[in-house]
Amino acid sequence: MVSLAPASGKPATATSTHPSKKMVVSSSPAPILKTSKSIDNAATTSTGTKRKMSEMELSSSPPSSVASDAGGTGPSPKKRARVQFDSEVETRCLPPTENMSAAEPEKSAAVVREEVRRAIQRHLSGADSEAYDRVKEIFSADPKKTEEDGSLPYGLPSHATLKHHMLGLLSNVAALDRNCAGLVHSVLDSEWLGRDESYVKLYIRFLGNLAAAQGGYLGSVLKMLVGYLGEVPKGTGKLPGYPRVNNAEIYARVHMALRYIMHLIPAGSGALSPILSMQFPFDTDSVKANVAYTRNLIKVIEYTPELQADILALITEKLVKIDVQIQVDMEDIEDEAGEDLVQDITSPERIALADDDSDAESVASDDSVDVDMRQLKAVKDKIHKLDCMIDTLFEYYAPPFTSGTLDDKENALDLLLSHFQSIILPTYRSRHSQFLLFHFSQTSPILVDRFATTCIQLIFNKLQPGITRQSAAAYLASFVARGAHVSSEVVRDVFDLLGTHLNNLRSEYEETCRGPDLRRYGPFYSTAQALLYIFCFRWRDLTTASLESDDTSNIDDIDLEDVSFPMSIKEILHQTIYSKLNPLKVCSPAIVSEFARIAHHLRFLYVFPLLETNKRLRISSFRSITAMADPRFSQIERETRAGDDGGYQLDAYFPFDPYQLPLSRRWLENDYVEWRGIPGVDDRDDDTDSEAEEDEKDHDDVISTDGEDD
Repeated sequence: MVSLAPASGKPATATSTHPSKKMVVSSSPAPILKTSKSIDNAATTSTGTKRKMSEMELSSSPPSSVASDAGGTGPSPKKRARVQFDSEVETRCLPPTENMSAAEPEKSAAVVREEVRRAIQRHLSGADSEAYDRVKEIFSADPKKTEEDGSLPYGLPSHATLKHHMLGLLSNVAALDRNCAGLVHSVLDSEWLGRDESYVKLYIRFLGNLAAAQGGYLGSVLKMLVGYLGEVPKGTGKLPGYPRVNNAEIYARVHMALRYIMHLIPAGSGALSPILSMQFPFDTDSVKANVAYTRNLIKVIEYTPELQADILALITEKLVKIDVQIQVDMEDIEDEAGEDLVQDITSPERIALADDDSDAESVASDDSVDVDMRQLKAVKDKIHKLDCMIDTLFEYYAPPFTSGTLDDKENALDLLLSHFQSIILPTYRSRHSQFLLFHFSQTSPILVDRFATTCIQLIFNKLQPGITRQSAAAYLASFVARGAHVSSEVVRDVFDLLGTHLNNLRSEYEETCRGPDLRRYGPFYSTAQALLYIFCFRWRDLTTASLESDDTSNIDDIDLEDVSFPMSIKEILHQTIYSKLNPLKVCSPAIVSEFARIAHHLRFLYVFPLLETNKRLRISSFRSITAMADPRFSQIERETRAGDDGGYQLDAYFPFDPYQLPLSRRWLENDYVEWRGIPGVDDRDDDTDSEAEEDEKDHDDVISTDGEDD
């Protein structure tokens, strides 16, 4: 008879059902005898320098080799157990459990921890790397590999084996220097997001301790985690033997890891910021990837508030880039298709972060779709991206403006203004990104003044590049003209400020002016065009009646013959229009034409003769030989009666033109001033010039242009 008993004499054998024999059940007798001392020592190790496993809700059952019988006591931790063998006892090994090789039965956590420690030490000393390579293989094994019957092959590590090896690495993090980079990267590349919660928490603890103890791995750890913030790789969260983990839970686990690391290493945000920028999906990536990454970046701000400005600037840069590319692509599409494109867009909500990985919505291959259809689909995808991404920013910025204090609102607006000046304003053809400012700056009269003042300061600042000042004029004019919550008082104040500035520029430039020249006098022409644009949309707020009352809702009911304007407004525009600088020759023809019709109908100014004169005016002799480099000055080649060789004119770029994105458009309800035509102007015949000639004699206040065009 063979018996395994401790020194106290208490038996540790199991009785066989055979009437004449007893059987000792042991999964691996030899390793247990070898490591019994290390196991005993591990059971009594102080936790003063290590975290307890209970923190991560982990537990491991005590090794069966040291378990005592019911009512008995275990061996003394200070005395080695004596082993006696009974030759009559039949010794058998249990059959291997699922996912475990018959030749290598499951080992306890303490045994594996010791093996991992020895493997790392022998590898670092150069003595032997065989055990070290076996540990690498544990984490390198493909957990999705299955047998034909659906079961896991014996070569793959079991859940317990994987967890015990992770505990072993956690206990030896200090030894994982750069010489163990192969093992560390095997762990980082291993599948962990689809496993059970206890393993995930253990893995996150390992990542945090590794990044804290071995700073050289911080970048690799963060890069691995950030890589999961976009579209989740196919198959992630679907491991045999584990419940499926959906995308929302995968993102939650990644954020838990990042939050834990940022808590352990506060300075780690400095390394995280460039990685977030580098890992942002490309423009050619899917809608899911871009939208998911944007939303997850917003989530990162919650636990790294110091990165708020960087993250929001990064998202804004991507928004502007996509926005501009859409405008370029739209020009390449036929007019009819381009007009219907935005209207035909379906709601992108189902695309944004759907958990369904099916390819039901995939389009046909490139070989079966013509070039035009592929181009249309590419533009639609970009519009979906832009719409969902900008809607996410609207949601993020909304709380401080809707329920915050005045300080909260001003701080949020300061952030928007900083991105406006550094990213949006210098970018030509930004079409939608700026509507964040358009909406939120109208939530309070104080914020309206803040945005208008910012633009005015840029316009007046001669230290700013000329192109920046001209862009600021376009933004200010469009904001004042289109903002439904911009009061009549603000409209008049802005008009007066721009008029005074325009008069000063005219006095400065006229001394050396020989004729219209956009390159030399750009700030003058951009300011003049801003005034014309504001007048076209908000002339009701500029009338004498508006000075007496801010209520202009019933202005359309007033006889238009009774409408009058303050003399200061008429003087400023008259002096500007009939100056040597001749702004009506350089400003956008569409705006000039609309101003001419409204001003004529309101008996304000009569400029049609000047427009006819400008058609015969050649400005090539006045224009500088140096060509304009900036695209916002459109070189329009026009065939005229006098054979004009074309001239540089301001582009009709006003950044707050109607907003058409289907999802995010909801934020701008009631924020927008729609075009209100004047009876008798919008319904008139196209022969405007003939009508003007017939009515010219009836206008007592018409300004004659005789002798003004030299």
